[in-house]
Amino acid sequence: MNMSRLILAEDGIFPIVWDAAGNRLPQLPASGFDFPGTIQGEGKLNGVPSLFIRLSGCNLHCVWKQPDGSLSECDTAYASYRVRHSVSLSIEEISQIVYHNTTHLKHIVITGGEPFLQAKSLKQLCIKLKQIKDYHITVETNATIFDEELAGYIDFFSLSPKLSASAPAAPYTELHENKRMQPSIIQCFITHSLQYHKSFQLKFVCSGKQDIEEIQHLLSQLQGWKNEDVLLMPLGADPMALQQNVRQVLEYCIRNDWRYCNRLHLSLFGNKTGV
Repeated sequence: MNMSRLILAEDGIFPIVWDAAGNRLPQLPASGFDFPGTIQGEGKLNGVPSLFIRLSGCNLHCVWKQPDGSLSECDTAYASYRVRHSVSLSIEEISQIVYHNTTHLKHIVITGGEPFLQAKSLKQLCIKLKQIKDYHITVETNATIFDEELAGYIDFFSLSPKLSASAPAAPYTELHENKRMQPSIIQCFITHSLQYHKSFQLKFVCSGKQDIEEIQHLLSQLQGWKNEDVLLMPLGADPMALQQNVRQVLEYCIRNDWRYCNRLHLSLFGNKTGV
């Protein structure tokens, strides 16, 4: 891949109202506001005004099963394993779009897909963004790939290891299972964060008791984390699906002294892209 370009998902950089040249876009963003930016809807930075950059492509194929037996696909399957309408943009074009849409924002969230699949190009973008403005950069990752050079330009690591409940049906099961949980890679993120005085979170999609046992086993293999770094997020890609799991996840959080992770963007905007 050309290191001066990145492959973005269909919602790309969002929500925005200005293009790379600083010209007003003809349509409002999906947020419905006439200005750029949204809020971070999950995790320790829940509610913080932010601009998102969504990269395309993932090395996992997550499909969860709800307690009622229904299936719940990855809520960004369109950017992960059912990619549609991805676009290749230059580092310069991306950075200019970000620049024109962040006069009042300092938080950038890089998400996916799996951003570390494009680590070399992403490092160049982060360098460029840091030159433009001292942005606070979050990366949202499944924590199966680590790149020390890229990590050096990230301020906050949102680590979302995938539990066994995320396994898809054949023919994707084996590939997913072989990659989804990498304790040594997760430890690299934690160690880097501690060494360079950065922040991280371990955020798990959760729906049942078996998830808790798996989380506890993973945590027993890791060093340097605190209870406040562990967040449980109820399974569900829409508000109705979430309600099936909220009370149970609340109980798990309280009993284990972990943090409950709301999905604020779903309650504010519903299940749609670009918000």
